[in-house]
Order: sequence, then structure tokens, then C-alpha cells
Amino acid sequence: MSQSPEQLLAERKQRLLDAYDLKQPDRVPISINLGYMLARLGEITCQELEANPDKAQELLEKWALYFQPDQIAGIGLFVASPSVFLGDLQTKWPGYGLPPDQPFQFVEGEYMKAEEYDEFIEDPTNFTLRKFMPRAFKELAGFTDLPRFPIVLIGYAGLNFLSRLNLPSVKASLAALEKTLQWYADNAARAQANAQRLNALGFPTGIGGGPLVMAPFDFISDTLRGMRGIFLDIYRRPDKVLAAEEKARRISADAAIQAARTSGAKYVRIPLHRGSDGFMSIEQFKIFYWPQLKGLMLDLIEAGLTPVPFYEGVWDQRLEFLRELPKGKSVGQWQSSNMFKVKEILGDVMPHYGGFPVSLLQGGTPEQIRAYTKQMCEGVGKGGGFIMGTNTAMDECKGELVKVWIDATKEYGAV
Repeated sequence: MSQSPEQLLAERKQRLLDAYDLKQPDRVPISINLGYMLARLGEITCQELEANPDKAQELLEKWALYFQPDQIAGIGLFVASPSVFLGDLQTKWPGYGLPPDQPFQFVEGEYMKAEEYDEFIEDPTNFTLRKFMPRAFKELAGFTDLPRFPIVLIGYAGLNFLSRLNLPSVKASLAALEKTLQWYADNAARAQANAQRLNALGFPTGIGGGPLVMAPFDFISDTLRGMRGIFLDIYRRPDKVLAAEEKARRISADAAIQAARTSGAKYVRIPLHRGSDGFMSIEQFKIFYWPQLKGLMLDLIEAGLTPVPFYEGVWDQRLEFLRELPKGKSVGQWQSSNMFKVKEILGDVMPHYGGFPVSLLQGGTPEQIRAYTKQMCEGVGKGGGFIMGTNTAMDECKGELVKVWIDATKEYGAV
């Protein structure tokens, strides 16, 4: 290529930023996350990809140079080690609960009982430390023996209660937590170095990425009550659900703002698991999902951050609600919604990312891929504010078809 990596970096970064700013870039940018697809491209198992971060980065750089997208990512820090160290019961990973060539899975459970809403609402810190963490992480079972820390508010006399930290059960759990925290510290340094390596090759990093938090309803349902529990609760104890969601909103906003200030990130990712058309009625959505999600997003926007919700599933019946969001202050990442309808209704409200079906990149023909890419570039990409990307994980995509898709985006996405 005639351009230097420095020139490509500046060009690609500007192209992405223009799209995120609802402007018309010189062409539709394309951003991909190869994830576990890197293992297949490198002819290794998913477990080997996670266990060897140097190999993972080597593969990412190799295929970045081959595919030449505007932005690229791999598995990053989303790997098994912390779960293994802590005995995490909520996840399964390649080689940890799953065969070595199978991708990550989430295992839902009920880690907060129906009668514990008040305990969570009144003192979420105590509930997290002494109830949730011992239930969700086998190696943190000792935290059930922790003291209630507010007793230290009485001053010197309260320090005696901290002697419970010397209990063997507590010390074992603290050791497991320390090992995990050291892993995060080591890998944060590696991630920063890897980002610089990608930049040196001409690929921007950090645009659209940042800390991850949950929508308030998903916060309560995913890891505390489970889907069965939460949908019983909205009938049996709706006031408790709403109060818990308000607490979850503040916890999520505070955590995201603090993490962003520490890292310098400008975006906050919010995967939306249970707000789509198939999970609840519009009336339930109006009460239990949308006000709390909107409140969280406004909290983040007020703090100068850009929320990036991943609208999982189909949101076609909910698009009008999203027009209530401040224009240009959030980014929509889409899975299975009608992208042309999304553009029609929300084209002036937020930039859009994703939506290209991975099924075409797994079993489609080059002609089908080029044809649908052309439709998306001309329809969703019209007027700017669109970043081409897949609708879900690329784990099973074929490399040769991904190349066709990227090249077609560059051809049909040009202004």
C-alpha cells in the first residue's frame, strides 16, 4: 500500500470519528471483532488462544494486515483466567467447563433470593461481599465470614471487629482475590502495549470501547434473580424490582464514570439482554426497562461519556422510544433489528454500528455478501453515521468471506 501506517492511522481514525459524530465520512468505515475466529484462523484451540496472549496478539496483527479493516479487535481481556482463579460458577470457558475448542458461555443462576430484595436495596455492599460473591465464586466462600464494615464507624473500638479478616476462610478468599487482581494489573499493561502495536500498524484503538455495565433490569435479572425469578417478581413484587433497579442504576453509573475517569475512556458499553421485542410487552417495557435504561444513559451523558448499548435481539417495536435520547450523544449497536428501519427512525438521533448477518459470512456466497453489503452501504450508510460491523460474534465466520465483505464495504461505501 502506498500510504504509511501513520497516514492510515489518521485516516481510519478520522473516518470512524466522523461516523460516530453523525457526519458523512469519505466512505463507510468497517470495524470488526474477530474474537475466537482467531483460533480457527491460527489453527489452534480457543483455550490455546486464551492461554497464550502473545500468540493471540500475533494472530490479530497478522489478520489485521490481511483484512485491512478500519478497526479490529480480538478476545482482549475477556478470557478464562479470572474465572478459574475465583471458581466462577456463572461462566464456562474453553478448557474450564467446556471442551478446549468451544467458545465462552454464560451460566445463569439465582444468586439473590426473592426475600433478599430489601437486604440488597438497604446495603448492596454488604450483600455483595457476604452473600453474592460467596455464592457466585467458590474461592470466595470465606467472605461469608467477613465483618460488617460499617461497625468501624465507631472509631478505634470498631477495629477489633476487623480481626475477623484473620480467619483462615477469609484469608484464603483474599489470597484468591489478590491473585486475580494481579492478573488484571499484568494484563492491563499488556493491553496497553498491544494497542500501541496496532496503532503502529495503522489501526486505531479505543474508539467505541470502554468499561462495560448492565442496564438496571438486566443487572437484577442476569446475575441475581435469573430470568425465571425476575419475571415472577414483576408480578409478585413489582415495587421491590423497581427499587432494586434504581439502586442498580446508581451503582452502574458510578462504576462506569469512575472506570472511565481512571482509564480515559470516552465510551461505555451496555449489552441489553432482556429489553428486546420478544422478552416483555410494551407496557412492561415502559415500566420496568426503558425508564431505568434511559436514566442510566442520561447519567453517563451528563458525565461526558457516550453510552454504546448493544440492542440485542429485535428492537423494531421499541425504536420510537429511543428518539427520547439526546441527539448524537449515544451510539446504537444492533443485532437483529431491521437496519433500514433503524436508519429511517433513528438516523438523526444516533450513529449505528453492526447489523451485518454473520450467517452470510459463514455460509453465504460472495455474490450474496456483495449484494447485501451494497444495500447496507447505500441504505443505512446514506448521509453518514454508520459503521459497518457484524450483528453478533464472528467465531464461525470464514476468512475468505470476511475479506469479500470488507472489500465490498470499501467499494460500495465510498462517497
